[in-house]
Amino acid sequence: MCNYCGCREFPLIGQLSAEHETIANAAGRLRAAIVGDHPDDALVALDDLLALLLPHTAIEEDGLFAELRAEGSLADAVARLCAEHRDIHGVLGHIDRAAPDWPAVLAALGRLRRHIDNEEHGLFPAAVIALPIPAWDRITPAAGSAR
Repeated sequence: MCNYCGCREFPLIGQLSAEHETIANAAGRLRAAIVGDHPDDALVALDDLLALLLPHTAIEEDGLFAELRAEGSLADAVARLCAEHRDIHGVLGHIDRAAPDWPAVLAALGRLRRHIDNEEHGLFPAAVIALPIPAWDRITPAAGSAR
């Protein structure tokens, strides 16, 4: 995760980055269960990952991404990231639990890793530059909020 540009000092970016670390760790547990041929553990790990991923994506898309779309300069990047969300969620959220397609899950986990990297090292630093202070005021989590 990025620590060099200061974007994590923005509360929402800091929250999303911390969630990225948690999501990456959960994805690692899922990958290990699949590679270790522990299908029951893999299904539990998949559920754990989805429980983290779905609310995280909603915060990104309904907050930061909505502001970036409205601002305009990063709209194409936001559209690509939203398409990646749909792709990754589509694979992970629609696994046939009786006959899981683990190679497809592993491929989606690779795309998830690249997706997080693109947000951390591309979109988040660019968002700090692109968005005006009133936009940050609208999407900054309230102090002491539960998250």
